[in-house]
Amino acid sequence: MVLDTYGRCSGFGLDPVEKKPLYHFLPGTQVLSFGTAGCNLNCRFCQNWDISKARENNRLTTSVSPGEIADLALRYRAKSVAFTYNDPTIFAEYAIDTARACHAEKLRTIAVSAGYICAEPRREMYAVMDGANLDLKGFTEDFYWRLTGAHLRDVLETIAYVCNETKCWVELTTLLIPGHNDSDGEIRNLSKWIVENVGPDVPLHFSAFHPDWKMRNVPRTPATTLQRAREIACGEGIRFVYTGNVRDREGGSTFCPGCGDLLIERDWFDVSENTVGESGRCPRCATVIPGVWA
Repeated sequence: MVLDTYGRCSGFGLDPVEKKPLYHFLPGTQVLSFGTAGCNLNCRFCQNWDISKARENNRLTTSVSPGEIADLALRYRAKSVAFTYNDPTIFAEYAIDTARACHAEKLRTIAVSAGYICAEPRREMYAVMDGANLDLKGFTEDFYWRLTGAHLRDVLETIAYVCNETKCWVELTTLLIPGHNDSDGEIRNLSKWIVENVGPDVPLHFSAFHPDWKMRNVPRTPATTLQRAREIACGEGIRFVYTGNVRDREGGSTFCPGCGDLLIERDWFDVSENTVGESGRCPRCATVIPGVWA
C-alpha cells in the first residue's frame, strides 16, 4: 500500500499555538500548520469538512517535501509545526518524516488528531511528536458509533497510551453538541475517566459546536453550557479546564491550582499576560504548572 498524498498538502497557515488548541505548550508562539485531505472518521458534525471530506485532487494543490516544510517554518520564525486541518493518522508516513526533519532543525512537532489509530502506527507517530491535542468527542459508545463511525474504546486507548507511555505533551478537546454529548452525567463520567486514567494535570478544552456538515439543524452551543461543563470538570478534579470557540477570558485563562493566581491571561488566542515564563512555576507560590514552557 502506498500513501499517494505523500509530499502533497492542502495548504499552510501560520497560527498562534493556542488555536490548536494547546494552552500549556510554548504559549504565545507561532506554529506552522498544514494538512492533506480526507479523514478516517465520518463525523456528522465535522467542523472542517471542506478538507476532511474532500477528494484529494480537489484540495492537494501544493507539493512540498518534509525538509521544505521545516525550512518554511524557520523562514516564518515558527517554533513548531502542526499536523492538522485533517487527521495526521491518514498521512502518518508523511507526518513522521516531516517531524524528523523538523527535529533536525530544533523545531517542535504537534499532532491534532481524533486518536483513532492502530497500535503500531500510533507508536511510531507519537514517538516523534512533542505535543498533541487529542479529541475526546464524547463519552458513550452510542455517540461515537452513531455520529463518527468510530469506537470510544479505541480512542481511550490512544489517549491513555500517549499520556502515559510517551514523552508527548497532551491536551484534550471535547466539542459539546447540544442534546448529544452535553449532559451533566456524560461530562462528569468523561472527567472522572481523565482523572483516574491520565491524571488531573492533562488540560481539557470544552469547545462550542456550530451547525455544519450533516448537523446543520442542531443549534450552536451556548456559552453557558461550556461554563457548566467547566465547573463539572473542575469539580471532578481536573486542574486545568478551558472553554473554546466563545469569548470567555476566565475560561480561556490559566490559574494556579495552588494559590489561585492568574498566570496566563488569554483573549481568544491572544496571550496578554504570562507569568509562568520558562520556569514552569507559579511566581507566587512556586507550584509546578505542567506543560512545555521552553
